[in-house]
Amino acid sequence: MVYIIAAGPNIQKGHEMPLTPSTFSIVAADPFEGEIGVAVQSKFLAVGSVVPWARAGVGAIATQSWANTAYGPRGLDLLKQGMSPQEVVDTLTRDDPDGETRQVGIVDAAGDVATFTGSECFEWSGGKTGYNFACQGNILVSGEVLDALGDAFEASIGEELADRLVKALEAAQEAGGDRRGQQSAALLVVKEAGGYGGFNDRYIDLRVDDHPEPIAELRRLLGLHKLYYPREDELVVPLEGEPLERLVADLRKMGYLEDSEETPDLESVQAGLRRFSLTENLEERLRDDDQAYQVLLDFVHSKAEG
Repeated sequence: MVYIIAAGPNIQKGHEMPLTPSTFSIVAADPFEGEIGVAVQSKFLAVGSVVPWARAGVGAIATQSWANTAYGPRGLDLLKQGMSPQEVVDTLTRDDPDGETRQVGIVDAAGDVATFTGSECFEWSGGKTGYNFACQGNILVSGEVLDALGDAFEASIGEELADRLVKALEAAQEAGGDRRGQQSAALLVVKEAGGYGGFNDRYIDLRVDDHPEPIAELRRLLGLHKLYYPREDELVVPLEGEPLERLVADLRKMGYLEDSEETPDLESVQAGLRRFSLTENLEERLRDDDQAYQVLLDFVHSKAEG
């Protein structure tokens, strides 16, 4: 592991600087799955509007501590041009007259990483890198927060990147987190054609802007994302036998099948399931064959049971 620690002087009062999302974050990549992401928590309103930046096939950037949001788009452009994460960090901070007040973490699509903590960031501040990830934080209770952040990410190898990122935030908060408390959190994961309808790369973009327990709320929202958007290798079952019988009963109970249809044909059942799915914004769960996602059938049943 590589540690970069800074406990420099406070910024002089009256010095004109941008907003300072003092926080902890992690940038990471899963090159095998083609996913790149950022997760962040802060005692700062809507931290997701400032810190996380990512582009599929390119990389992810977290900019914080007197954040310079230009680091996001410019850094991604530099990564796309072929610079390494460390070269991007060096370029961004060298060209920034207030570079020593910045904190930034970068990962590229291949999993190469870099982190930077300027000498004028508020203590405790520092960064840590590991396999396919970089984490950084400032105004933390101690360096143990970053240890927990990185250790939790490394311990969850094999799980979906989004889950690993949220687990890392949870562990960091358990270790003390931002010494000022909690307010907001965000999770951004990109992959090619991963967005709604496959039209862009925004696979997961979840934000908790103001909440007493933002990481717990972020975890809840990720659970909803898994309901609305299918994952690869999810359980799919044929619409026949017991699953079909239960679905017919559930749809009829909620008014998505006509009562007169004692034994509706499969086409009618699929039409009813489609109407239900569109009502519940589950259109990404619709299929063109005679099968259904088990998670969708379970959700239909839970709604029917009330």
